[in-house]
Order: sequence, then C-alpha cells, then structure tokens
Amino acid sequence: MQKYLIKNILVVNEGEISCNDILISNKFIEKIDNTINFKGNIIEIDGEGKHLLPGVIDDQVHFREPGLTHKATIASESAAAVAGGVTTFMEMPNTIPNALTLDLLENKYAIAAQSSIANYSFFMGVSNDNSNEALKINSFKNTICGLKIFMGSSTGNMLVNNHTTLDKIFSESELLIATHCEDERIIKQQYEIIKANKNVLNAADHPLIRNAEACYQSSVTAIQFAKKYNSRLHILHISTEKELQLFGNMLPLKEKRITAEVCVHHLHFTANDYEKLGYKIKCNPAIKDGFNKTALWQALLDDRLDVIATDHAPHLLSEKNEPYEIAHAGLPLVQHSLPLMLHYHNQGIITLQKIAEKMSHAVADCFQIKNRGYIKEGFFADLALVNLHKAYTVTKDNILYKCGWSPLENFNMPASIEKTFVNGNLVFENNKLNNTNLGMRLEFER
Repeated sequence: MQKYLIKNILVVNEGEISCNDILISNKFIEKIDNTINFKGNIIEIDGEGKHLLPGVIDDQVHFREPGLTHKATIASESAAAVAGGVTTFMEMPNTIPNALTLDLLENKYAIAAQSSIANYSFFMGVSNDNSNEALKINSFKNTICGLKIFMGSSTGNMLVNNHTTLDKIFSESELLIATHCEDERIIKQQYEIIKANKNVLNAADHPLIRNAEACYQSSVTAIQFAKKYNSRLHILHISTEKELQLFGNMLPLKEKRITAEVCVHHLHFTANDYEKLGYKIKCNPAIKDGFNKTALWQALLDDRLDVIATDHAPHLLSEKNEPYEIAHAGLPLVQHSLPLMLHYHNQGIITLQKIAEKMSHAVADCFQIKNRGYIKEGFFADLALVNLHKAYTVTKDNILYKCGWSPLENFNMPASIEKTFVNGNLVFENNKLNNTNLGMRLEFER
C-alpha cells in the first residue's frame, strides 16, 4: 500500500484543533506528531491552512440495492459518499427484497464487498412476523450494526405495529435497536381529516399529516419498551421540538442506553421550503415548521441529540413529480452532509470540533465501532481533508448520485472536500474518484 505523509495540517479531533503531521501506512494512522520526517516511498501532502477531520460515519442511508437499482446502487452512492467526506455508512433494510433474513442480509454484504468504495454495515430488518430470525443476529453482534424497526409505514412488509413482536425484540435483542418513530394510526387519522377538506393535497400538507404528535407518541412507545427491558435504543431522525423533552444530556454518550439522531435536512429546511421545492423535500418524518429546526439545533449543541446523519434516500425526479399520495418520500443527501455542516460552521452556528464529534466520534461510540471515528494512532485512516476557503456551488455537473439531482442544487457551499481517505487509501482527490481499493465491513466491540 502507498504511504502518505500529510504535513502541517490542522487536525480536528476530540474537541481540539492542533497543527500536526500525520503518517498513514498500511490502512492505519501510524503516527501523529508535531514534525514527522520519513524517507522512502511516500507521497507527501501539504496541509498548510487546511483541516483534517475524521471521516464521517453516516448511520442511516438507503442505497437501494438490491431491487431498486434504477434509483441508486451501493457503488454509485458510496462514490457520492466519499466525495462528500463520508467514509463509512450503515444501510437500511427496506430494499427489495426486504433484508428480513440472515441470508438476505449477507447478500447485501456480498454486494458491498464487490462495489463499495466506503466502509459499510447493514441493519437487519424487523417485521411483525420475523422476530425469531431477526434475533439470530445476537450471534453476530461484532459484525452487524443492529436491528431496524419501522414503527411507521415503510416499503414492503416492514411496518411493525404488533406489540407482542416489539416486546420480544426489545426484551431479547443484545444489539442496538434503531427505530423510525411515527404513529401510523395518527397519520391515517390526519390524512382522512385533511383530505376531507381538500380535493387535492400538496407538499405543504405533508407535515400536517405526518405531524409532531405522530412522531412524539411513537417515540414515547419505543422509549417505554426500552426502559422496560434496559434495551439499547437509538431513535432515528428526530424532527420535532416536542420529542426533545424525551431526551436528556446528563450522561456521557457511552453510558446512555437511549440515544437520538438528527438529520441534516431537518437542520436545514423548514416547511416554508415546500413552496419552492415541493415534493423534492417530501420525506418521512416530514420537514416541519421552523421552530422545530431552531429547537433541533439547540438540542444538538447541548447534547440531547447525539449524532448527525442523512437518511439519504434517492428517488428519480419522475417519482417525485406525482400527486401527493404517489410522490415518493426521501432526499439524496450523503454527498453534501459534511459540506452543509461546514456551511453552518461558516455561519458561526457549530464548531469544527462539534462537527467531528456529532458526525464521527459520537457515531463510533454509539455503535461501538472498532478503531474508527477518531484521528488516533492505530486507528483506521478514514479521513476528510477540507479546505474552508474553497467555495463551490452544487450543480448537476458535480452531483454523483445516480438519481442525478439534489434538493441543494444551486446552493453555495463555502468549503470543499479536497481529499478523502478510506482505510489509508486516497479514494477521492480534486473531484476525481479512485475505486481501485474498496471499503471494509465494519467490526464492533461489544
């Protein structure tokens, strides 16, 4: 493997920014010091005036393979990920077929092993009738990221609304349980009420149908089950101010049994954006009124919300340009999550240290990922080299998603990802991809 020496780089790690040299060798960060001199076959990179962040770990993406490859593939979306400084992803089970058996889950790992530039893990899915199969992953706790429960409608046979099933999963799972929390009963009631008063629904109706109460009641249910059995619960994509009262910030993350994620689109868009973007920002849970965005930012910064993710969920534009009931829900975001957070750093809202914490350190701690998420000697060299002074505009020409569009088109990003390392391999440099070396399956210390 090629060795790299990054000189005079501003290293963002564990709450500090320090100027160091970084030696990368054989997949790992071999040495960090004020000055490193190395003679031999090595590529030296001048990091003067630039910053090095731990590679982003995105704990919630939908890369659509198998079964929905007209939207995306693991190859295409992992390429987009590394172009955005995301070196590791955890992918959701609502592909076709749904990943509801160990064999189907391992098939996804096999696809990733042949095509993913980024590191990867995959959630086992839960349905109302596969609890025995789902719980088999207790025997694979060091190689599978966790279980995923859709407590709101999803693709295929993945809505789990049977409390007997939930009781079994929460009482017997030895792995992290990640939940999508929306109450299906409330959603259906809201739909009927609003539909009765309007002939045609539009995008702005989405947060009224999938409202705060639907999110809150479902999150309460998940937390009740988790507290009953002391389960390890991770609630995905918190989107409402009301839900935040359910989370505290008193314990260190490693001691929390209940953690929460916020997604970049809920930190960026508000319901006012439906007028311009329409179904391009239709997603579940819905983007809601602006006071929720304000509350989410505050909770992120005071540690009630533990990690930042994307819920990257690409669809073709033709699938978005349909009536309300048919228009698909989900946004492609994985290429732009770190640049978008760097925008908010530029606005003075979040520090670089907090970005590294919420997008890398905390995700690694939350899932107990082995030797990733930090810039430390002996850890895998998963790194994003960023230039805070090199702006660019999101356009169709630089979007790598297979679907070919982004809700952030024409948005000016104040900073650029110049280089991305995955396992010590330089996989992205100066807007060019190198897929010679592929990513690795995550390991967990549980």
